[in-house]
Amino acid sequence: MTLLEVRDLVVEYGTVRAVDKVSFDVGRGEIFGVLGESGSGKTTLMTAITRLQRPPARIAGGTVAYRPADGTPVELVGCTPKQLRELRWERVAVVFQSAMSSLNPVMRVGTQFADAIRAHRSVKRAEAWDRAAELLELVGIPRDRVGSYPHELSGGMRQRAAIALSLACRPDLVVMDEPTTAVDVVMQRQILDNLKELQATFGFSVLFVTHDLSLLVELADRIMVMYAGRAVEIASAEDIYRDPQHPYTQGLRDSFPSLHGPRRELRGIGGAPPDLRHLPTGCAFEPRCPQRVDDCRETLPLLIERDRTQAACLLLDDRLEVRHAGSR
Repeated sequence: MTLLEVRDLVVEYGTVRAVDKVSFDVGRGEIFGVLGESGSGKTTLMTAITRLQRPPARIAGGTVAYRPADGTPVELVGCTPKQLRELRWERVAVVFQSAMSSLNPVMRVGTQFADAIRAHRSVKRAEAWDRAAELLELVGIPRDRVGSYPHELSGGMRQRAAIALSLACRPDLVVMDEPTTAVDVVMQRQILDNLKELQATFGFSVLFVTHDLSLLVELADRIMVMYAGRAVEIASAEDIYRDPQHPYTQGLRDSFPSLHGPRRELRGIGGAPPDLRHLPTGCAFEPRCPQRVDDCRETLPLLIERDRTQAACLLLDDRLEVRHAGSR
């Protein structure tokens, strides 16, 4: 029941590799989270999957297969501009980080909705406006705001309007790039609750990109953790929270407080992400890792599947004789 299949995807900016052989699947009706700090490659991954990358970014390798239930698979990497126009919003929609930037400030919200609907449906403008009003109601915005300009809406309303716009043609997959970053935590909760209701109603899949692990633990079915352009762990949200396998994921989990249960000491991750122009020979996380060993300097870890979790760490690889050096 795979909807999106990504295999060995490579994205480069000139000579800098921002996404390095990333592979994962998104199932039908699944909420799949992509997690990582700034510079990890998560937004570059999102723009490559939706073919929205701009020069100097280029896809240097790999495949992105969209598998509709009612047709043959489509290889997105090889699609022509015409094929992409037919797929976008009809099959794959996008919600960007800043709704104020993605919505046209000089066009009424209803006009933008109507343009998207009429680009894919043979309907009159009045009917498209009615559909726009219905979509706004789905996300808790009154129908009469269909005639408003984006600046006349609050930040939370703009973001919900962007989500409603992504559903205009009932796509199979909605890609969301940090859609709640610009709103406060109360509005963030409302948006996420609304998203889960919509996803349960219409059954679309979600690829949710964020830097907030606590958010994804509540929202996503599965999570992929990225570091320095590579996937370092893929597991269910529960396993990521209860028993993370990669030291980087453990550091992310331990850096925010639990709302329930006993108090525990919070631990941050020391150091800074590596310069992608000068990555270490071995594990990119080795300079910051409290569990690093000698072999981590020279051996690049690959994803190893153990139980239901995939993690890229030499400490999990029984095939290697790792020479322990302790924390340095």
